[in-house]
Amino acid sequence: MSAVKTVGFIFGAALSINAMAADFSFDRPGAGMGTGITPVGKLAWEQALPSANYNETMVNGEKQKTVTLNGDMLFRTGLAKDLELQLGWQGPAWSKVKRAGQSVEEDGLGDVSIGIKKAIDLDDDKLSMAVAAEAILATGNDGFSNDDDIYSISSAVAYDFSDLISTSITMRYEVQDSNWAVTAVPTIEYKIADKWSGFSELVYRKVESEPYQYSLGSGVIYALNTRMQLDASVGVDLNGKDKSYQSGLGVSFLF
Repeated sequence: MSAVKTVGFIFGAALSINAMAADFSFDRPGAGMGTGITPVGKLAWEQALPSANYNETMVNGEKQKTVTLNGDMLFRTGLAKDLELQLGWQGPAWSKVKRAGQSVEEDGLGDVSIGIKKAIDLDDDKLSMAVAAEAILATGNDGFSNDDDIYSISSAVAYDFSDLISTSITMRYEVQDSNWAVTAVPTIEYKIADKWSGFSELVYRKVESEPYQYSLGSGVIYALNTRMQLDASVGVDLNGKDKSYQSGLGVSFLF
């Protein structure tokens, strides 16, 4: 949903083993996609508080540090038992670039997205699957937009080993201005204690004519009740000489 996502890490979509209902789970946090579908007549609101990205690189022999914050959000509503509509917005954003003792701050609004997700019935109590189609529309301000629309198709398969451990893998194929990209996100989710659960994931991404990108992420989830959860996550990019880190806080509601 956000520009941070498009470079390899996203906070925002691992399966939570603290599912709000048997066929529903929030898509925050993480880079993958959950297989749960929002019940018909219900609205899920998933909000970053905010998402953050830190990047450190060398420009003309000078160290440049960039900090970006954005309050991305996702709304999901059930259209049928196995189908949901998703509306997203990268939200308000702020960035600060510091180099050679000088800094520049900017703020603006991010892109919007619309998508459809459908659950696939595999007739298995432990195995679940979903597919999704999404369009990210480059409606944001300069510096906070993807510049060109992005169209993608994603699939996710999840397997519950037990009440304590589950795994999933998400595959995402996208095209932007005739350039293709593929992202794979294997994830493991685990129960920690009572209302606490966690996840760890590897994000692999390959953009046409660009080097491979890798990142690691991990986070915790606290389910306040059956309709609300809090989350916190961190991540690090593993490619290149640049230092790049991500973090995020979020809250999700089911109305």
